[in-house]
Amino acid sequence: MHTTALPLDAYGTAIILDEPFRPVARHAPATRPADQVREVLDLLGDDPVAAPAGLRSGAADRLDNAAARRLLRAVLTVREPDPLPARAARMLDTLLAGERLARDTTDVASLPTVRDTFPGTTYRAADRTVLWQGDITTLDADAIVNAANSSLLGCFAPMHACIDNAIHAAAGPRLRADCHTIMSLQGHPEPTGTAKITRGYHLPARYVLHTVGPIVDGPVLPQHQQALGASYRACLDLAAEVDGLRTVAFCGISTGVYGYPKTPAARIALNTVADWLDRHPTRLDRVIFNVYADDDRATYVRALTGGFQHR
Repeated sequence: MHTTALPLDAYGTAIILDEPFRPVARHAPATRPADQVREVLDLLGDDPVAAPAGLRSGAADRLDNAAARRLLRAVLTVREPDPLPARAARMLDTLLAGERLARDTTDVASLPTVRDTFPGTTYRAADRTVLWQGDITTLDADAIVNAANSSLLGCFAPMHACIDNAIHAAAGPRLRADCHTIMSLQGHPEPTGTAKITRGYHLPARYVLHTVGPIVDGPVLPQHQQALGASYRACLDLAAEVDGLRTVAFCGISTGVYGYPKTPAARIALNTVADWLDRHPTRLDRVIFNVYADDDRATYVRALTGGFQHR
């Protein structure tokens, strides 16, 4: 069984990692987003790669605008990572660029540190970390972390409520195409506890770090703990290889559909990041712990204010 992950220097050039993303088409504010959605759906109606979604030309004619947008997201979710027809790619760029501009974006430099938020914390990385609740796809961190599956191609279940689905939907299909290029070069599934990096495309973040965390179905075992810590370290180590990458935002790796209990996962995340920052004190400006649900935030608050356990 293969366990070696492809290093950055073996795939970075193939996905043009160092070149800033410039959409084929710019946002056209005079064009209604609903019209853009319907035009992309019509263009994809004759796309053989979209055939598994059951899409045909005119499929959105009887749908309201919200349902048509959901249909487009579903088609792109199940579509294999083949190149889009040129006109559809340009129109989709226009649509996604406009949607990004319409969403509020959070400036990570403006976020208070853990020390600012919890002055009494004993967390040793409190001055260099942030706890932030919100949608990670709206953060303008240099890189955000995606909890990926071992195929690294994103979630293929339409409207599935996982972070993998949300990030790929906001970034657009070029993200899946890059991941496919990487995995084709690697030639085997991504090992647990490793990481890859791609551009962020239509996300505010310039990069996405993709990592496969452990799957827990039962009690948390030492190998689960080791693998989760490895995922955090792999993302930070890879981020440190990229010039100009100074801020990283982590989702709760493995705590969603992968079943890792939230409280021990938060402690591993906090300890692993603090250890890494101690070893690399000047490499990153901020590491953000992103939480979405209230119970996720409460887990981190308890860890940060309840007498943090140093190792």
